[in-house]
Amino acid sequence: MRSRTRADKPAAVVAALTLALATGCSDGTNATPKITTTARAGVAPVPPKEGAYFGAWVPRSAASSRSPSREASDAPESGEAPPGAPSARPLPGPLGDFERHLGRPLDIVHHYRGWKSDFPTKEDTQVLGAGPRYLLLTWGGADTREIVAGRHDALIRKRARAIRNTRKPIFLRWQQDMDTQGARARTHGAKDFVEAWKHLRTIFAQERVDNVAWVWCPTATGFGSRNAQSFYPGDDQVDWICADAQPGGDHDYRDLSETLKLFLDWAGDRPKPIMVAEFGVPVSYGVRRAEWLRRAAETLQNPQVKAVVYFNSDERAQTPDDHRRRYAVTGDKQAVSALRELATTPYFNPRNLPVTSG
Repeated sequence: MRSRTRADKPAAVVAALTLALATGCSDGTNATPKITTTARAGVAPVPPKEGAYFGAWVPRSAASSRSPSREASDAPESGEAPPGAPSARPLPGPLGDFERHLGRPLDIVHHYRGWKSDFPTKEDTQVLGAGPRYLLLTWGGADTREIVAGRHDALIRKRARAIRNTRKPIFLRWQQDMDTQGARARTHGAKDFVEAWKHLRTIFAQERVDNVAWVWCPTATGFGSRNAQSFYPGDDQVDWICADAQPGGDHDYRDLSETLKLFLDWAGDRPKPIMVAEFGVPVSYGVRRAEWLRRAAETLQNPQVKAVVYFNSDERAQTPDDHRRRYAVTGDKQAVSALRELATTPYFNPRNLPVTSG
């Protein structure tokens, strides 16, 4: 059952974007949700009016991602863009191979950066300079109490200026999965996390960073016993609400709809666009991987879900035989075909980026 409570009304003035969204919620609801964001339209990433952006995480290491090779795809390297469609220059390495394999450029390219890591890196700037792709930066967190005490202000200002100076729209996802037990040593709890989140946003505002959309992202499974919603900083502090939606290693088979249920129930009461990040189908599902992806495509065609980001990597596997945490689709023709179907469906290509035949 959806919660009837809401956060206090934002103290700051929020730029409201009322979007005419497609219907077809998984629960049959046809109501058009009202979506608001603090992000500056035309400068920071904002939700598409219809459908959802499609993105992916593709590690540079072929060993961890089993990234698609050029031989694995029969699709040509480039296609003729439809009239009026944004052009996208090819990207190098495994990411470019993945896009060719998928048959289209990504809307969102996902990169991970540590708390003390410099960014944007050369890899980041390649993405930002190669056409209409958005960069999703997942920035690791430091101790929340140290952040609030001001011990990291110089570093935060440096990162804020670096992002501002790109003059490109960027999604920023700070300290994802903050609800997990593994993160508690540095988050300390919901109250400390929220205070640290607000501290970061205050510094970014002081540095006049207006090309960032702030993405708040716990785990989908945290909306149960871990009370992930208690870490929510408030509608005036968040642009996109997000959940990492890997099914985990405890299930022989689990639909994405089951993984997302509690999160979507909660998010349905928030006036925010939804991003589903780090979703993937385990190798252990075998011949059912394609079926899982096609069912996932139905689940994700929820009018509030405005971005989906596939986790094309095996790096979460704890042992060589841990196939429940391997999500790269390369080498599985049926799964590749199903992921391509999802990514090239007009619903998940709202900007009409060019699609190659294959």
